[in-house]
Amino acid sequence: MMSEMTAPVTKTSFEIIAESEEKFQLATYAKMNIAVERGEGVWIWTSEGEKYLDLYGGHAVCATGHAHPRVVQAIRDQADKILFYSNLVYSDVRAAASEKLVSVAPENLTKAFFCNSGTEANENAMRMARLATGREKVITFTGGFHGRTADSISATFLGKYRELGRPNVPHHVAAEFGNIENVTKLADSETAAIMLEPIQSMAGVVEAEPVFFRELRAICDEFGIVLIFDEVQTGVGRTGNWFFSGSELAAMVGADIITLAKSLGSGVPVGACLVNERISETIKTNDLGTTFGGGMLAMATVSATLDAIEEDGMIENAKAIEAYLREQLKAIPNVVKLRGRGCLLGIEFAETCKPIHEKLLANKILTGTSSDPKVLRLLPPLCVKKEEIDLLIDVLK
Repeated sequence: MMSEMTAPVTKTSFEIIAESEEKFQLATYAKMNIAVERGEGVWIWTSEGEKYLDLYGGHAVCATGHAHPRVVQAIRDQADKILFYSNLVYSDVRAAASEKLVSVAPENLTKAFFCNSGTEANENAMRMARLATGREKVITFTGGFHGRTADSISATFLGKYRELGRPNVPHHVAAEFGNIENVTKLADSETAAIMLEPIQSMAGVVEAEPVFFRELRAICDEFGIVLIFDEVQTGVGRTGNWFFSGSELAAMVGADIITLAKSLGSGVPVGACLVNERISETIKTNDLGTTFGGGMLAMATVSATLDAIEEDGMIENAKAIEAYLREQLKAIPNVVKLRGRGCLLGIEFAETCKPIHEKLLANKILTGTSSDPKVLRLLPPLCVKKEEIDLLIDVLK
């Protein structure tokens, strides 16, 4: 007798997508077992039609929420005109984005340089500091993360990242974050820059007291050192301020350069440096360059993102969400504290948060972890509502 025919195995849409990515992509991150197809506001839908609450925001990228109508329309309108031309020509859309970004920046920062990512912004910030001072040494901090390209990963003293970047760029040294005495031992007339994340996100949303930034500013002024705030995560409204630099969180201290990416383009890749007059006056033609930086599509998105944040009151909302979450977490017995500001937050638990992260995912809520095993990170769009935070609280309870 003929053996019975084996029924063909039917694969789900997710399984087909996952197999294809695994087959044709280099391994990078350990991924969640979902394939995202579309999003709206703080919600995403998967290939299987399931709806998830996104409190991770594409790793602090989707500041205006997924598919914000103003941003989507700006992309459509610009795509109908021209997608890209290099910085060898002038552009009305680049001029508008530059003016808008400088208008919301701290008053001491008067010029913008556009690039493609956070690590590229940090590379260029360090280059500008070296050009401005004629020095080479850069002080960064334990727990800080600045990117994966050569100079940025050499400035990163978190976990194994720096080891992955070997051979490292020389003249990088690390101080203990928040320890001004340690900085004083390293800072001198050979130091080009001190660069830091004002809130160390990947380290577990680690903060420093405002006086630390005032003391850093004094050291930089004493030795002529360039102070760089890496605001790739803290910038563009996320902390409840347009920028950490110049805010009460930094004791009103202004950095000489701040670097941006992530939230700046609502998901379209774009990075930037904002610099003061002292730095801009030292930069000559051809000192910096980028092919794709300042492209028209990205610039239209920057303007639309900043307008959406401003007109929808998202900065005020970020502050309100932080205050609301602090109050609601009082009902969760194993929560030690809430770290961070605005919509850059870390919930510290009494024990490892991995099971909590997995439980939330099983309940269709996306969150992030950190290098601190007890800290769960929340990086939601700035338009998140209190009733959406309630869904998180209900599962935590």
